[in-house]
Amino acid sequence: MQIVRTIVWVVLLIALLMFSAFNWNPVEVKIWEGLVLETKIPALVLVSFLIGLVPMWLYHRGMKWQLRRRISSLENAARTAAATPVVEPTAPESDVAPVTATPEAPEGELRP
Repeated sequence: MQIVRTIVWVVLLIALLMFSAFNWNPVEVKIWEGLVLETKIPALVLVSFLIGLVPMWLYHRGMKWQLRRRISSLENAARTAAATPVVEPTAPESDVAPVTATPEAPEGELRP
């Protein structure tokens, strides 16, 4: 897989170099009314690309850092939960006698 990535980067670099060689012309960029920037086309394209790339790259790195911290926190919590044994509660023994099916008659009364 590394060879494919290297080939793609080499092809992109060659394309950028060819674009730069064929378009090495000065251009005037009018920023404001009194401010005119004279530069070469490849420099203008590269700066425009970086203006779009850098904020998204920084956002990506920040999210990646935040998610890695969250994952490591959850992994530590899972390890801690797995290390502590869970004791299942047992039913408490009752001192009360179980209820019988036939009720006993109080003393002095007759049962029918």
